[in-house]
Amino acid sequence: MFELFHIKLKQPKGVDHLEKNAIRIKQWLKENRARGARLLQILVRENSTRGNESSTQAIIIEKCRQLGLILDIWEIGNDELKNHPAFFCDRQNFEGNSNLVAVLKGSGGGKSMILNGHIDVVPCGDKLSWEQDPFSGMIECGKLYGRGATDMKGGNVALIMAIESILANGIKLKGDVIFQSVIEEESGGAGTLAAVLRGYHADGAIIPEPTNMKIFPKQQGSMWFRITVKGRAAHGGTRYEGVSAIEKSLIVIRSLHQLEIDRNAKVSDPLFKKIPIPIPINIGKMTSGEWPSSVPDTAIIEGRMGVAPEETMQSAQLEMEKVLHELSVQDDWLRENPLKIDWFGGRWLPGNLESDHPLLTILTKSFSEVMGNTPVIEASPWGTDGGILSTVGNTPVVIFGPGITETAHDVNEYIILEDMFIASEIIALTLLEWCGVTV
Repeated sequence: MFELFHIKLKQPKGVDHLEKNAIRIKQWLKENRARGARLLQILVRENSTRGNESSTQAIIIEKCRQLGLILDIWEIGNDELKNHPAFFCDRQNFEGNSNLVAVLKGSGGGKSMILNGHIDVVPCGDKLSWEQDPFSGMIECGKLYGRGATDMKGGNVALIMAIESILANGIKLKGDVIFQSVIEEESGGAGTLAAVLRGYHADGAIIPEPTNMKIFPKQQGSMWFRITVKGRAAHGGTRYEGVSAIEKSLIVIRSLHQLEIDRNAKVSDPLFKKIPIPIPINIGKMTSGEWPSSVPDTAIIEGRMGVAPEETMQSAQLEMEKVLHELSVQDDWLRENPLKIDWFGGRWLPGNLESDHPLLTILTKSFSEVMGNTPVIEASPWGTDGGILSTVGNTPVVIFGPGITETAHDVNEYIILEDMFIASEIIALTLLEWCGVTV
């Protein structure tokens, strides 16, 4: 299904070895665009929502096997992973859905690179809101549609094509390329954490999340919270005899909104200047009450708290807990019935790469060579597995990839195929300079 072609091109005079390789890679990618689009189409047509990653991962495994990469395939979920302080996942059974690491061994003497992509996708939501089947993989006007096209199977294909373009042209790298296709990114990064604990580290890493072709050296972290608000039940006809947990929860939500304003007022990093709310506090779910004629005695607020690249998860937690404590002191009812907060479920560590890091410099240079202009460099508005790679794995990370940020997790998700091929070329050129080439 996925043949590997070797192409020999006549090179123009007056170009150095690196330029010759760049020309070969560009030509190979141009001639194999249909194959790349077809591979993405096959991947999108497989439903790899949480717990269903195996069939899609099998396609990636077979592709890597045909490329001759050294494969490591394993099921995550051992005690070392589950007991690690960075493990935050409500899923305990990962049976039948494997992680994949595929290594292109270098000749030695060069820097190594992790290319990390996740194979899991979020649920489709209301299928009636989709113009096509969510797993159609339909191609129209240069766009490929379907859940995961942008987030982030398109990025995975860009990585694979970058590796294949190097192999197809007989280019020998000095440093190792470590391709990772992981599960569980959308639920807190257990797959990438498992890869780090298995011993996979590198001198640098690229994660091709859908950045709209921007480069993100810094990324927001985030964590889920659950606040329980107590009330006192009563008949709706005499609601004055009770205390509505819903009404008390409105006070909590207003305080969280003010906390969001205060926290974001302290963010001065210029990489966040075009992001309206750099570190949001989002209320994503609220439940309360069982009967229209009753005063509810419990309300539960669940949400997501953004964490700035330079702060710790613990310091962010303390800020919210302090606000809730102060609220309890100020309110007579809450003083006697204090708010309860739990930090649960998914958690994404922040990432912070210095502006003069060589990885960022080389990726920026490769972008300019391919695109003919300088890239937009910003901070990521959401969390990725990069925080785990950098914080736990001690591997410098840049987030850069094709894909439409605005359509990720939305209905009618799509990717612009041209961006996928361009990203692949940029990543391939970055590998040549970062890893080094054996002449």
